[in-house]
Amino acid sequence: MDYKMIILDLDDTLLLNNGKISEGNKKALKMAQEKGVKVVLASGRPTFAIKHIADELELDKYEGYILSYNGSRIIDYKTKETLYEIDLTKSQVEELYNLALKHESFIHTYDEDEILTCHDNPYTYIESEITGMKINMCEDFVAALPEKCVKVIMLQAPNHLKEVEEMLKPQIEGKMTMSITKPFFLEFMNKDVDKSKSILRLCEKLNIDLENTIAIGDSYNDISMVEVAGLGVAMENGVEEIKKIADYITDTNENDGVAKVIEKYILN
Repeated sequence: MDYKMIILDLDDTLLLNNGKISEGNKKALKMAQEKGVKVVLASGRPTFAIKHIADELELDKYEGYILSYNGSRIIDYKTKETLYEIDLTKSQVEELYNLALKHESFIHTYDEDEILTCHDNPYTYIESEITGMKINMCEDFVAALPEKCVKVIMLQAPNHLKEVEEMLKPQIEGKMTMSITKPFFLEFMNKDVDKSKSILRLCEKLNIDLENTIAIGDSYNDISMVEVAGLGVAMENGVEEIKKIADYITDTNENDGVAKVIEKYILN
């Protein structure tokens, strides 16, 4: 198969546990790009927290793309043009805030390059460390909301958050998308957002058939893109649900799992 696009999740997929790109993955991706393969970074991360990775991989030089906020934004990294954007309404965010209070969970969203929250909690600090974004601690969350809210995250201990997800399914289904991206992050977006839908939009724009794409991921929010891609790949360190539906299971993020896919299916 002549693969023309590779779509990569970041955390626990492309990136090492320390948040860096291994030399093996970096070398393989450079060689793939030199062969004309489009590299797409598809992450739940905000755009701000993906740019330095895109710069390191020279996505501007090789005309790559970013799908940030789980596909709520599609960005042409050469031109920096936003090709697609979709948000939650303020009323939806206010509803989520009230549900978070009801279910004893923390909540945060984003305002430009800052994380906006009204609760001092350890999980928002984890997000700040992962993304490099500053925390804006406000007194009134609803009053402080920006005009556009791309994504909202409820945060709590993993066992509690799993229970919250189950309880909220009847209320959220058909209104918003909801997925656990890390054990302590329950993310909410516009109902028309998931990684697979934005991959479809990008493939249509670039006239690339889905069968000529590879998608690699590790978590629940990657399942749809692994299902829709021509070759769907799960990381060995991924959740069991994504391994069950993948066409291929590669090595872990600590052992150059991404590079091994590129070597097997693109460079060879």
